[in-house]
Amino acid sequence: MSSCADIQAFFDEATHTVSYLVSDPQTRQAAIIDPVLDYDHAGGKASTISADRILAAARARDLRIAWILETHAHADHLSAAPYLKEQTGAPVAIGEHIRDVQKIFRVRFNLDDVSGDGSEFDRLFHDGDTFELGALLIEVLHTPGHTPACVSYRIGNAVFVGDTLFMPDYGTARTDFPGGDARTLYRSIRRLLALPPHTRLFMCHDYRTPGRSAYEWESSVARQRRDNVHVRDGVSAEAFVQMRRQRDASLPAPTLLLPAIQVNIRAGRLPEAESNGVRYLKIPISLATRQA
Repeated sequence: MSSCADIQAFFDEATHTVSYLVSDPQTRQAAIIDPVLDYDHAGGKASTISADRILAAARARDLRIAWILETHAHADHLSAAPYLKEQTGAPVAIGEHIRDVQKIFRVRFNLDDVSGDGSEFDRLFHDGDTFELGALLIEVLHTPGHTPACVSYRIGNAVFVGDTLFMPDYGTARTDFPGGDARTLYRSIRRLLALPPHTRLFMCHDYRTPGRSAYEWESSVARQRRDNVHVRDGVSAEAFVQMRRQRDASLPAPTLLLPAIQVNIRAGRLPEAESNGVRYLKIPISLATRQA
């Protein structure tokens, strides 16, 4: 099996999300990782501009899309997986613990049409599963903590880590969503950072910290162990958990949290249209009353 993949990144500045087109140079088979559906929250309008950019790049290089891979059910953007599946015929895959995420949010949003068994997706991966992309072998690493369902995809010396890690100057993912856990995230990160130092790590997001002039999304195990502001070598689990809990308590909810979760636990499918032909997303409301 080959171990060297061609990797092309696509950055969506509106959601700070990086999607990837990963291909095998021998067979020209490719996978799309974490695709974005463009969504105007204020106007309730969605488009496929970002997804079409990836498809155009694949056509220009004569690539055949064989997989659409999600690292987790994202809370900051809607997935374009169903559109890409429609265009390419490729199956949509995610980690098996999406079942846990579905069960949590099916109750919170009262979504009777969400299965809870992950059947909205074409393939559910277990930790340690391997599958082929042409002559490339992809290994699935269960890396929970940000959500219970997070997985990373290892292809040779490249690992696509989802929201588990960010660039070293930004740190690590939040753990305050339902099912998240800081101590679990620490263990997942240490698993990734136990890989060979030269291993390339590809982020799902970048927020360009003050002082940095450009967005970045590729790092390495060695660089993360040396420089990551949250988990560099020497940071204990206890110190990380305390930091993460304090930081998470100060973070606002992602702008697209409510629509993104409802769509992404359905494998990116929008809710079915109602009798008037219009699709609707739910907005849970809690009313705080002033006590006498």
